[in-house]
Amino acid sequence: MPMRIDILTLFPEMFEPILGTSIPKRAAQKGLVEYRLTNIRDFATDAHKSVDDKPFGGGPGMVMMAPVIFDAVEFVEKQDPRPAKRIVLSPQGKAFDQRTAEELAKQDRILLIAGHYEGFDERIIEGLEPMELSIGDYVLSGGELAAMVVVDAIVRLLPGALGAEDGAADETFTDGLIEHPQYTRPREFRGMNVPDVLLSGNHKLIAQWRLEQRKKRTQERRPDLWNRYQSGSGT
Repeated sequence: MPMRIDILTLFPEMFEPILGTSIPKRAAQKGLVEYRLTNIRDFATDAHKSVDDKPFGGGPGMVMMAPVIFDAVEFVEKQDPRPAKRIVLSPQGKAFDQRTAEELAKQDRILLIAGHYEGFDERIIEGLEPMELSIGDYVLSGGELAAMVVVDAIVRLLPGALGAEDGAADETFTDGLIEHPQYTRPREFRGMNVPDVLLSGNHKLIAQWRLEQRKKRTQERRPDLWNRYQSGSGT
């Protein structure tokens, strides 16, 4: 049975070009994943289809209302007997990284809630107890773009999604290091040459060179990752 990814959003049309392109599309065509988009506004109960309101105590902006989100989540979760891993996209959440993507890729079902406006009524977090995820220390207009990032990072890790068995094995962040330099034809371009070791045919030497390059690049470009790598299992 394919992984099921439900996305609750006020703007489902934003997701169609992303989910219908490249790896997310191919993964769905292969039967590895299915996407279900649900418009949160469909669960508004008043004539104006309101999904947000002014915050108690005053302040700028509007806040997503708890009843609408609860009704949407409960309706969607009844569509599949598999329990859903609930996720809210929020700048207050845990930093989304490769390790988190790997953990989520093992789930049978994921439910992403993409908020908008000033944020969520806190009772949504208290009552639904979702995982809160942030894709960076900056503010977006809504959670839609963040949800797209999370979906893409997860889906490409599903076995068979990339086509090759080890397609994601040496990618940046997979083992704590960033990726090694890559080259393709021509062998010489404007005075810049492909390193000789990559043309040697010696796979052991190539693997050694790539690992050395990954360590060097991580140390130079991402000292934070390098320190974490050294303190962990890396050497």
